[in-house]
Amino acid sequence: MVDFENILYEKADGVATITLNRPKALNALNTAVMTDVRAAMQDAEADESIRVVVLTGTGGKAFCAGADIPELQSKSPIEARNWSMWLQMITREMEAMQTPIIAKINGFCLGGGLEVAMACDFRIASDKSTFGQPEINLGVIPGAGGTQRLTRLVGKTKSLEINMLGQGALFDAAEAARLNLINCVVPVDELDAKVDEYIKKLKGLSAATVGIIKLAVNKGIEMDLDRALYYEAECFGTAASTEDFKEGTSAFLEKRKPDFKGK
Repeated sequence: MVDFENILYEKADGVATITLNRPKALNALNTAVMTDVRAAMQDAEADESIRVVVLTGTGGKAFCAGADIPELQSKSPIEARNWSMWLQMITREMEAMQTPIIAKINGFCLGGGLEVAMACDFRIASDKSTFGQPEINLGVIPGAGGTQRLTRLVGKTKSLEINMLGQGALFDAAEAARLNLINCVVPVDELDAKVDEYIKKLKGLSAATVGIIKLAVNKGIEMDLDRALYYEAECFGTAASTEDFKEGTSAFLEKRKPDFKGK
């Protein structure tokens, strides 16, 4: 097990849990935090025993309240651009991982925190959560995908409202669910159980096929429909070449539960 300074990292029963661990700063993101997150994600992806990654925050008040303002303020324009591109690279790597990632959200999920959550495959939130992109109130814009992923998830109209009004357009978990920004909202004391429910379902499926679906959706959404459909067909062929496809179809015909190997 690797020890990190800014996150807690645990692996057990096929699940890697990455916990942002700066509770006094409401788990604000800085270069050191994201360096640790990236390293943990890479470790989880390389570990064939890991079937699901859970990303969350410690302290009970925030998943992540955004970027670390003192570090952000210290950057020159060129440094700010390069940092934005570095954060975007990490979130793209998260989307490219075969392993599914669940954002387990409780409390503030703002700015960079929301941007990182949007790079996850599932977002499950407690009813005590608050969402938004308040960067404009600092005289800056989102730099880790907030203007782009949010638009793809909730549409142009709401994305402009959330990004342009900033702190004046924060919204609760019920609204986030209505906007399809999150998968579901549950009472805070049911959050662990709901995340475990998703984990159990994912672990019962073919890890290989889950990864192919993730790739097809994340890459296909960036293409025009004809290219995306062709790409889907290629992914379908890849899935049909796996041992899990043979096992899944055989199990169906034999009326038994499949024993997927992720190959």
